[in-house]
Amino acid sequence: MRANWDNSYAALPPQMFTRQAPVPVADPQGLMLNTEHAEELGINFDEDWPAFMAGNQIPQGADPIAQAYAGHQFGHWNPQLGDGRAVLLGEVIGPQGRFDVQLKGAGRTAWSRNGDGRAWYGPVLREYLISEAMHALGIPTTRALAAVATGETILREQGPLPGAVICRTASSHIRVGTFQYFAARNDTQALEALLQQARARHYGASQTVEQFLSAAVAAQARLIAQWMGVGFIHGVMNTDNSHVGGITIDYGPCAFMDDFVPMKTFSSIDRQGRYAYGNQPNLAAWNMAQLATALLPLTDDRDAAVTRFTEIVQGFGDIFDTEYAAVFARKIGLTPNQETGALIDGLLKIMAD
Repeated sequence: MRANWDNSYAALPPQMFTRQAPVPVADPQGLMLNTEHAEELGINFDEDWPAFMAGNQIPQGADPIAQAYAGHQFGHWNPQLGDGRAVLLGEVIGPQGRFDVQLKGAGRTAWSRNGDGRAWYGPVLREYLISEAMHALGIPTTRALAAVATGETILREQGPLPGAVICRTASSHIRVGTFQYFAARNDTQALEALLQQARARHYGASQTVEQFLSAAVAAQARLIAQWMGVGFIHGVMNTDNSHVGGITIDYGPCAFMDDFVPMKTFSSIDRQGRYAYGNQPNLAAWNMAQLATALLPLTDDRDAAVTRFTEIVQGFGDIFDTEYAAVFARKIGLTPNQETGALIDGLLKIMAD
């Protein structure tokens, strides 16, 4: 496996990650390799690619780490989550720029708590297929580079299952929960370093804190409008699954709706419908409010920042409405105008009925 490797995240303050090699597996066997995406990234694979994609071999120049983050899970604060079964090998710099390369299901890390750090065929193949479908639909997303069988059996509630690892790529793996982790610890050194990293990876290094928040809110509003336009239900929109660059990340219990059910859920534990299809815009705005709160320690005038940040987050709705109208107008062959919204609402009511 040959590529131009770097790991700018591993150069950040050490409290932001732990150095962590993937845990080798018994018998890596290739399931799928995305050769087109590999070419886009400037990665050249040999016949032994399953060993690299399973974590049994580390590419020369890679610097594996597990990232720290926190998050609100179904509205409840969890101060310490982190990469419990994922290892960021590093970043490859290719024809289309800098991209993270991460192995998910790569074994226990410092953040695993009681988990085994592994994955099985079902979630791995689902993430591979759905993330590539989202990309083909033009929706910002992590990408699937490869899926590998481990030759091992893992235990889940339904019994023993065949193990697998997915290699995914992303413009970064920086989450709202990553900012929350350091804000909760009053670690302004790490928070400032994280902001600089996120700006450089997504929006331009010269941005102010306010400009960064504005860009993140707008990107998130555009993303959710695109989700709604294809009937996509993320399933678990926790802040640790909300990406500051406005890309879809962490495909757990996700789905595309077949029949139009406005409050359809796709998580067995979402009994209150918090992350139902129709709630996704509100929850995305809520997540952006948590990002705004996490950014406050980086401001000079907290009271003024609260006022301005509140205005920015409240602007999510207007941006979303504009993007949503454009997405649905295209679907039914119209140019967005003042009448389009009523036509879209009428169509969706008919579909729901």
